Amino acid sequence: MGKIISLVNQKGGVGKTTTAVNLSQYLSEKGRIVLLVDLDPQANATSGVGINKDKTLSGVYDVLIRRLPLEKAILNTKSVGFDVLPSSIDLSGAPVELTNMSNREFCLFNALKNVRENYDYIIIDSPPSLDLLTINGLVASNEIIIPVQCEYYSLEGLSRLLETVSLIKKGLNSGLEIMGAVLTMYDKRNKLSRQVLKEVRDNFPGRVFESVVPRNVRLSEAPSFGKTILNFAKLSKGAKAYNNLAREVIEMERENFTI
Repeated sequence: MGKIISLVNQKGGVGKTTTAVNLSQYLSEKGRIVLLVDLDPQANATSGVGINKDKTLSGVYDVLIRRLPLEKAILNTKSVGFDVLPSSIDLSGAPVELTNMSNREFCLFNALKNVRENYDYIIIDSPPSLDLLTINGLVASNEIIIPVQCEYYSLEGLSRLLETVSLIKKGLNSGLEIMGAVLTMYDKRNKLSRQVLKEVRDNFPGRVFESVVPRNVRLSEAPSFGKTILNFAKLSKGAKAYNNLAREVIEMERENFTI
């Protein structure tokens, strides 16, 4: 049964979608079968893998609100073993529509039941908020990865997010675990970046990935071409960072299996 991992941070612009897309691509490149679930109404993960978000016939909105079987909304990317459940602007109204539904926090969990065995990893790109969409993602997940931008307020935001995860774990998903935080937009020449890296590792020992994603122009350019960094600039520093992150995720799986 596939492992479900949510990429979560209530703050926007921290590299969450970039991480979701490129981690998915590199896991696929390493022979894993991956489904990327775009749970963000902005649909940047959808367009970031080359899918026209304005021309998708169905997607995660139809699955959550109209109860369309999830397998009917899945699209293939150009990469073998890498599928996407696309998003669209329709999803922006979903938190309100979900409010009146029974078991509203479990809609995504229930929808994923029929496809979990088809994938090694299901990666969920959550919206930059803690609304019902994000909660659906957390309830459906085994683990979470928290992208943390190397900036001043990162620790404050991370602490609030961990409190929310604790509440979800107590009330809705007792099996939810934190896989780790991944530092993004790191600039080793910048004193603040180095300080944030040290503080996050000091404050959350054992919960921070060794892989650090640098501030990288190629990473910023790739989505505008509808490409992951592997397909756009595979020799760039950003590509190497996500390759290493995927390797760490797989290694964690092996360690857990050994135990």
